[in-house]
Amino acid sequence: MTGSNPAGPATPKRRFSLPAGRYQFSRLFFNAYLLTMGSFVAIAIVADFVISTALRDISDDYTRRFMQGTVAMIEEDLFRQRRSEWTKRIKTLGERFNYKLGIAERDEIRLPASQGIKLDAGELAVSADGEIVYHRLKNTAQILVIGPLSPDRDPDNRRFFTLEMRIRLLTWGLIGLFLAVAVWFWLRPVWRDLEALRQTARALGEGDFGARAPAARNTAFELLAETLNAMAERVQRLIATQKELSSAISHELRTPIARLRFALEMLAETDEPAERERLWQMMEEDLDELDNLIDSSLTYARFEREQPELHLVGTEFIPWLEEQVEDIRPLGGKLVLTLDTGRLPIALRVDLDRKTMPFAVRNLLRNAIKYAQVRIAVSAELVDGRIRINVDDDGIGIPEEERERVFTAFTRLDRSRDRTTGGYGLGLAIARLALELHGGTATAHASPLGGARFTLEWPARAPRE
Repeated sequence: MTGSNPAGPATPKRRFSLPAGRYQFSRLFFNAYLLTMGSFVAIAIVADFVISTALRDISDDYTRRFMQGTVAMIEEDLFRQRRSEWTKRIKTLGERFNYKLGIAERDEIRLPASQGIKLDAGELAVSADGEIVYHRLKNTAQILVIGPLSPDRDPDNRRFFTLEMRIRLLTWGLIGLFLAVAVWFWLRPVWRDLEALRQTARALGEGDFGARAPAARNTAFELLAETLNAMAERVQRLIATQKELSSAISHELRTPIARLRFALEMLAETDEPAERERLWQMMEEDLDELDNLIDSSLTYARFEREQPELHLVGTEFIPWLEEQVEDIRPLGGKLVLTLDTGRLPIALRVDLDRKTMPFAVRNLLRNAIKYAQVRIAVSAELVDGRIRINVDDDGIGIPEEERERVFTAFTRLDRSRDRTTGGYGLGLAIARLALELHGGTATAHASPLGGARFTLEWPARAPRE
C-alpha cells in the first residue's frame, strides 16, 4: 500500500526569466516617421489656413484692382448693345478671354455678407475662394460673373491632375522623402544605443556583471550609458565585497569557535577552580573576539554598500583629537601614548563627520597598540589647508612593498592569530574608506620610531558651493 502525501503534490519552483525580443528598427522608424510627418502636415495645414485668412483681404483687393479695367470694358461693351442681345454678346466676349463670362440675376448669387454689401454698392465682389468676380451692371438687377479666373478651376477645362495638384503632389512627395531620410539618419543611432543598452541590461540581469554598455552614438544616451555602467560597476563591487566578506568571515570564525569548543571540552574534564577560571576567561575573550569580528564586518560592509552621507560639522579639532586618544588610552595598557598638537593653531576648526571620522582615528590607534613595543606617538599638523594626523609606533614596521596592501580588507601581514597581534584586517580598510568619504587619503610609511607610521590627511575646510 502506498502512502499519500498530505501536503499534496510538490509545486515546481518558478525560474526567473528575462523577457526575450529586441528593438525592431522598422517599427521604431515607422512610428517616428508617422508621428513626425503627421505633425508636419498638421502644422502646414494650420499655418496655410492662418496665412490665407490673414491675407484674404489683401488678395481680394488685388483681384478687384486687377479686374477693374476688364470689368469696365465688358460693361461698356454690353451697354452699347440692346439688353436682349447681352446673352449672345457675352458668349462672344467670353471667347476672347481665358476665363468664363456670364450674366446672372442678383438673387442667384450667394456671397459672404461683406462681399454682398460691396456688390450692391456697385463695387466688385469676390467669391470666398477668390476665383470668381461679380459686378452689378449699373442700375440693373443683373450681375456680370467673371471666372473662375484659374484655368484649372474651369469645369470645361478641368483635368484629373491639375497643375496645382501636380505641384502639391510633387512638393509633398519631396518633403516626405527628405523627412524619411532625416528620420532614418536620426533614428538609426538612437536604435543602436537602445539595443546596446538593452543587451547590457539583459546581460546584467543574467548575472554577467562584467558587461558594460558601449559608448553612446547619440548624445541623449551618454548619461544613461554612463549611469548604467556605474551601476554595473557598483553592483559588481558589492557582490565581490559580499563574496569576500562571506569567505573571509567564515574563515575568521573557525579559530575562535575551535578555541571555544576546545575550552568547553577541557571545562567538562577538569574540577580544578584555577583551571576552570582560566578556561572561562579564554571563552570570554573568544566571545569578545567574535563580537568584534561581527561589528567590524558590519561596519566595513556598511561603508562599502551605502557610502554613508556625510554630515560635515565645524569642530574644534584639538579637543576632538584629544578625546579620541583618551578613549583608546586604556587599551594600551603599559604602552606610552603621547599626543603632540603643538604645530596646530590653538582655535583651529575642522570640517568632519563626527560619526565616521572616529572610525579612522581609533582604528589606527588600535592597530598601533597591537604592534607597538613601548611607545605610540600621535601628532597633528596643518599643511596647505589640509589636516594631517600621524600615528607612529615602535613595532615591527611594514615592508615598503606591502604598505598599500595593508589597506585591503582581511589583509594581515603577520599571519598570527594569537590575541596579542591577531586581527581581521578590517580596521585599516575602514580607516581608508572613511577618509575617502572626506575627500582625503590614508597611507602607510616608515616611522621615525622604527616601526610603522600611518597618516590620515583630508581638507580642513570643505569647499562651499
